[in-house]
Amino acid sequence: MRRRLQAMVLATALAASALSSAAPVAAQPPVSTLTKSVQGVSDPAGHGDTATWVVSYHNGTPGAATITDTIGAGQAYVPGSLQVPPGWTGTEPAPGNPVVSATNPNVRNGGTAHANLLTPPIPASASSTGGDGFSPLLHRTPDGRLQAWNVYHHLPVANRKLMCTDLATSAPCPGGPWPKPLNTTAGPFGTGDTGDIASPLEPQYVRDPGTPSKIYYSATTTTSIGVGCLDLAAPGNCGYWPLMNRAGQTTELAGLVALGGNLYGVATSGHVVCWTIASQSACGGQPYAPIVPFTNTGGYYFGALATAGGRLFASSTPSGGGTPVMGCFDPAATSACAGWPSPKSLGPSGNYTYNAYTSYGTTGVETGACSTTSGGTSVTTCYAIDGSPLSAPSSLAGLGAGVLAFNPEIVRIGDRVRSYVAIWGGPYQGAAVCHDWSTGTTCAGTPARITHPTANNGITRDYGYAYDPPTGCLIGLGDAGVLFSMDPDTGASPCVRTGASVSLTPAQFYCDGKPHSASYTRASLVGVTPANVNFGASTITATDQNGAAVAVPAFAPDGTVDLSGVSATTLNLTTTLVLNNGADFGGGNQPSLVVEFTGDAPQVCFRTTIAAECAVGSVSNTANGTDVTGGFASNTVTRAVAPGHACQPNVVVEKEICGSHTPANCKTGGAGPWVKQAPVGVLGLLFATAYWRITVTNSGPVSIVDSYVVDDGEPSCQTGPFTLAPGQSKQVYCSTYALLSLFPLINNAKVRYTPQNSPAGTPPSYTGWSSAKACPLLCQLR
Repeated sequence: MRRRLQAMVLATALAASALSSAAPVAAQPPVSTLTKSVQGVSDPAGHGDTATWVVSYHNGTPGAATITDTIGAGQAYVPGSLQVPPGWTGTEPAPGNPVVSATNPNVRNGGTAHANLLTPPIPASASSTGGDGFSPLLHRTPDGRLQAWNVYHHLPVANRKLMCTDLATSAPCPGGPWPKPLNTTAGPFGTGDTGDIASPLEPQYVRDPGTPSKIYYSATTTTSIGVGCLDLAAPGNCGYWPLMNRAGQTTELAGLVALGGNLYGVATSGHVVCWTIASQSACGGQPYAPIVPFTNTGGYYFGALATAGGRLFASSTPSGGGTPVMGCFDPAATSACAGWPSPKSLGPSGNYTYNAYTSYGTTGVETGACSTTSGGTSVTTCYAIDGSPLSAPSSLAGLGAGVLAFNPEIVRIGDRVRSYVAIWGGPYQGAAVCHDWSTGTTCAGTPARITHPTANNGITRDYGYAYDPPTGCLIGLGDAGVLFSMDPDTGASPCVRTGASVSLTPAQFYCDGKPHSASYTRASLVGVTPANVNFGASTITATDQNGAAVAVPAFAPDGTVDLSGVSATTLNLTTTLVLNNGADFGGGNQPSLVVEFTGDAPQVCFRTTIAAECAVGSVSNTANGTDVTGGFASNTVTRAVAPGHACQPNVVVEKEICGSHTPANCKTGGAGPWVKQAPVGVLGLLFATAYWRITVTNSGPVSIVDSYVVDDGEPSCQTGPFTLAPGQSKQVYCSTYALLSLFPLINNAKVRYTPQNSPAGTPPSYTGWSSAKACPLLCQLR
């Protein structure tokens, strides 16, 4: 007993020692998976049906991911059917390569997240656009990169004049060489000096209200003036619509403005032109009567357009000199406004103007229009909508001789409206004047003349600015051809802010047409050091799918925002971050704003058409994926294809009897002869054996299954089940032993079968009967 106890103690000690010395079990890395399914077709499917293939991807570890799916045999991809979740890029099959693919450079939160890059502060060393730019057009790519587009102004039709700059790198956008020509034909931008649209002296642009990436601009060809279109998202030209012939006093348009769904412009002849956005056609009765006198200096319009109270205002410098004037057009009456029987003076005589801009009351209500003229002295004159005089903004007083002023950028935040007027000339190499209409004074916190000494050594010769709401920065451009940024609250350049907008609709992550539960979790700043952000001065705002405000908490100290209480179908989140410094930007680091939700794995979908060829009996697909966890594959999904009306089998049965007197010729595989009626004497005199051969042939386009030979007189002839492929035959040999009579011995056979892949419950089909006959002596007498 004692020895047994000692042995047990020793065994226990050895086991404990082994456990203590064993290596710890390594934690298993998260696994990424693909799940494949098919929608839209029955089981079995039919020839010519359209199948929707669904791939659900669960991301195990954040990082880049690629999903590929080779279109299986017997089906063809439906062009344009590929759907990928937000943040993914889909690629359709190319000739000779039947593969669909989807890629995402950085999948987060299991795939249920969407991110856009935070725009870096534009460097103090301004970015050159390579030409005489006017005002920038801002456009964000799907991944959040901010681009500045501009058209070199007053250039002939053929010249290259369209430029795009990536503000994250201060380098030309992808897709060069830049600049590009402008053309009347819709399609991708060309290259070289191959344009057929000249650029105006003072462009004024209108964004399509339904597609903001589409820009309408005043265009001039060799024969007409009208509306041109740029699609910054495509990118490419998106059309041209002539509105007036180019002849005599009609050489150019003063720009374009939008009113009531229409675009309006004023020609050098003073005529008002009109084009409807929705129908993309000229308004009825246009061009309308002139509202300003003929203006033409070198073929260009000296003046600009503004809107207020639903009316169009145009400033104009008369051709040959004189007093600059302003006219007013009422779209409802399609004529000059009441109270404006003739254009009103912007004086003094000999001055000229490049601008017209809206004036506002202290509550942000439009009150009229102004123009700041240039010459021996700079004078600003304003008129109310009814034509009565209106006080001029004090911020623009005393600009001095030779100072040129251009159309302002309007920044409206609530009831506060500010106009940022670009100026240069006289003592200024480039500057901005900020007028706060809410206070009637120069904007608080900004100098009276905002210069940009850190941008191109202060030589910017400002033409105009574009306000970027996500960052809260103004992007400037001018005659020097350099882009720069300006803080609208302080006038500092560069604008040390960043921002991004993310629109997240969880339903867009799914494409199988089924309901999916989802709930928002949080927004977060990725790649941002919290200490580098002034969260107290930063903002985050949210709206739902209808544009209504959604309440969200402020940033937590770690740069996250709790979204668990949000229930909107679509959440549009915009953040403006005031930075303590720009240390997080550069060196390959690309900070971003990420919005996340929890829900089912996101999906990639595409459609295929099942071939009409009857030989196609099934289709299948398998998806493959790669990400930071390695490579993996989905389950294989197969759908049988049921034969349609044009793909039914053609089954023929032939019953025969052996006509030989030698039994060896009548056994299985015997030479026979095999005939429909045996000759007299073959069956003998008293006892007889009739040898039968039944041949079943499938000459149709599809196989038959669950097939049986049915014989009405000889059980040994009944055979089955068996399968016959198209073009195959099967022979059955059997015999009948019987006492002969004076009457003929007749035997019948047919085949029962089912077409392959027939839907469940399909009743079997039958051939007709086939018979053979054995003849005793009386056969000859009948």
